[in-house]
Amino acid sequence: MMEVLHNLAFGFSHALTWQNLLFCAIGCTVGTLVGLLPGLGPLATISILLPLTYSIPTGGALIMLAGIYYGAQYGDSVSAITMKIPHASSIVACIDGYQMTLQGRTGLALFTAGVSSFIGGTVAIVVLSFFAPMLGEVAFLFGPADYCALMLVGFVCVSFVTTGSLLNGMAMCLIGVLLGQIGTDVNSGMERFTGGLPFLADGVGLVSIALGCFGIAEITKNLDNKDERTPFNGAIKLMPTWPEFKRIIPSALRGSVIGSFMGILPGGGPVIAQFAAYALDKKVSKYRHEIGNGAIEGVAGQAAADEAAARTSFIPLMSIGIPENAVMALMMAAFIIKGIQPGPNMIAGHPDLFWGLVASMWVGNVFLITLNVPLVRYWLSVFKIPYSVLFPSILFFVCIGTYSVNNNLDDVFITATFGFIGYLFLRLDLDAAPLMLGFILGPMLEENFRRALLLSRGSFVPFFTRPISGTLIGVIMVFIVWQLIAFFLQARKNKAAGKLPPVIAEA
Repeated sequence: MMEVLHNLAFGFSHALTWQNLLFCAIGCTVGTLVGLLPGLGPLATISILLPLTYSIPTGGALIMLAGIYYGAQYGDSVSAITMKIPHASSIVACIDGYQMTLQGRTGLALFTAGVSSFIGGTVAIVVLSFFAPMLGEVAFLFGPADYCALMLVGFVCVSFVTTGSLLNGMAMCLIGVLLGQIGTDVNSGMERFTGGLPFLADGVGLVSIALGCFGIAEITKNLDNKDERTPFNGAIKLMPTWPEFKRIIPSALRGSVIGSFMGILPGGGPVIAQFAAYALDKKVSKYRHEIGNGAIEGVAGQAAADEAAARTSFIPLMSIGIPENAVMALMMAAFIIKGIQPGPNMIAGHPDLFWGLVASMWVGNVFLITLNVPLVRYWLSVFKIPYSVLFPSILFFVCIGTYSVNNNLDDVFITATFGFIGYLFLRLDLDAAPLMLGFILGPMLEENFRRALLLSRGSFVPFFTRPISGTLIGVIMVFIVWQLIAFFLQARKNKAAGKLPPVIAEA
């Protein structure tokens, strides 16, 4: 305990220099602004700014790039909540966050996202400080079979993520899985489901689907209304009441724990953490019946998980030298450019960089909440512009953001196609969130499933005999049995009341 406090004090002595404070502030500000722009996530921004690290001192360069990363996580929530235009890490924020906007509670939603992000970041920094060397080894315990079981647990979240019927949610999830199969097979090198179109050889981008099914679809739906409207109406209510604040804290803490864990696992990170936190809130929250219709918990949990996972994703990189996502791979490149090899020897060999970066994360946390909470009123003043004036600008940034990911015009046409498909989903009352879940988890499940079978020579036994995968599959089976029992009990009640079962009635 005392050793960790001593190390943190040593880290703050480096992070609180005027030079590093300036770089941290620049990173957080740039990250937030980037998060507001559709399609321009931290990956694109860090890629663009990476050459600047040549002329910036090592500590300041790493602190600035880290600030861009977790600053963008909060900025993502702003565009998702106010305009229903998400990035990969803010898809879930579209569900309850945008509903709160439609109810005139945008200020409360953005305040909730800011405070929850601060809580999630703080919890993750504590985890990072105390357990980084030890938790880095957790990733080594997971084999392909364990990751496969973990992905299956993610699919169980469909019943919580969907805001419509479970049948529709499962169907949308299956569509997402099928979309994830488009492209070149990693093992055989053969193209699948491309229809002979060269631009689909690399698959369909997550950005294109997210911006199309959520952003363009929502714009089209709003234009379909004849009444002149703005994305935000009503007075700005920023501060929550005490009962509302008491609803934020438990949800944010639950999301922080989930995000801290998911950030450690390769392939996890903020994208999956937000779905897991939302699913947990929808199951254990006292106000779970409101989630999906503009509940504070639907914003708080995912925001905390998002921010926590963004920080703990540094653990595999700095403790064992393994980047767990594309952004961390770029961070690793920044380390190597400066002549530093991330790994087990980094803490002992470069304690000033390791603990300085950890301390700067909390400094960045303070910057984000002091920067963004007061600016909520200014964000909302922009969204008071009449929609007929605002929507062309939104579409412009959607197109620019989509194009900038791969510098490919075909991505813009793919996004427009999914905008039309997303509009059809809205007209048919189909929720796009399960589709995104299936699209994200499907390829990961396939990859780990095939890898596990190759290692076991076609045997399914390791899925059940390995401690981690066996436990997770047991949890899945218990959940399925529990859901079936709940369904039949509800059907019996409906029969006694002279009603049809929910699935039959909706069909």
